[in-house]
Amino acid sequence: MIFATNNQNKLKEMKKLLSAFQIRGLKESEIYHEVEEDQDTFYGNALKKAKEIYEIAKEPVIADDSGLCIPILKDWPGVLTHRFLGENATETDRNNAILEKMKEYQGKDRTANFVCNLVYYDGEKIVVGEGVVTGLISYERRGENVFGFDEIFELSDGRTFAELSMEEKNKVSARSLATLDLKKKLNG
Repeated sequence: MIFATNNQNKLKEMKKLLSAFQIRGLKESEIYHEVEEDQDTFYGNALKKAKEIYEIAKEPVIADDSGLCIPILKDWPGVLTHRFLGENATETDRNNAILEKMKEYQGKDRTANFVCNLVYYDGEKIVVGEGVVTGLISYERRGENVFGFDEIFELSDGRTFAELSMEEKNKVSARSLATLDLKKKLNG
């Protein structure tokens, strides 16, 4: 099955989460198509990716869209999470921009949600898995296992995702929760 991504960190995560299946990324599948994420929901972007890649590969596809939603900022950056500073911005640029934007907020006002929608599409059936993790935006970047917003997203135990091992993260991340939800629906 194809996981519609060129992001090697996401692919590595997904291969561990769906270890019972043979998962290939776009590059491994020799698909060099870039899907424009222009929908206004995570589900919309994931479905669009799944359908476009299915039309090329003609085999089952799982696609995701995920992001950071900060309630006090009207769920910004939301579906623009990866693009709010432009396509050439780095993870560090995005994390620094969020920390700067959040510097006036304290305590519960720093609440944030990681949201992930996974869509399975096989040409007929559409199955959606959703995962949401609630935490806080930390006051500074922390952790070694840096991917996306992991170094600024603090869990209830006070650690950021970047301070967790991959095994720990795979038990509590929005993508892992979405994967569990998707597997349950596919098997049910």
